[in-house]
Amino acid sequence: MDLRKLKKLIDLVEESGISELELTEGEEKVRISRALMPSQAMFNQALTHSPQPVSHATPVPTAATPVVAEVEGHIVKSPMVGTFYRSSSPDAKAFVDVGSKVAIGDTLCIIEAMKLLNEIECDFAGVIKTILVENGQPIEYGEPLFVIG
Repeated sequence: MDLRKLKKLIDLVEESGISELELTEGEEKVRISRALMPSQAMFNQALTHSPQPVSHATPVPTAATPVVAEVEGHIVKSPMVGTFYRSSSPDAKAFVDVGSKVAIGDTLCIIEAMKLLNEIECDFAGVIKTILVENGQPIEYGEPLFVIG
């Protein structure tokens, strides 16, 4: 790779604000990275991981925002970050559905975390009133999964 092309790539990285660029051309491989100042790194992280703003006013639902009603009952929350699955395999029947009676210790779902499948057990006896997440959806720690009444 000639020096002029390399210089253009360096200028591109500086102008665009990206922190790293890797380019493979035939057998040649170039990796250009730039160190961010601590304040820049925190700013970039804040842009990509910004929390939702807190509002004390009641939001007005639009056609794009789903309406979520307050549901009374015991809320089962995710004990970990991972991917939510309602059944043990794509072909298998879901562990529970809305209206299913559950007892303490029954398997509610599976959360895949770091290539490990973790069965999430029921900690409250009752009936599944609502399933709050979709099959295959990524979930966060403490995210509500089920409402049991």
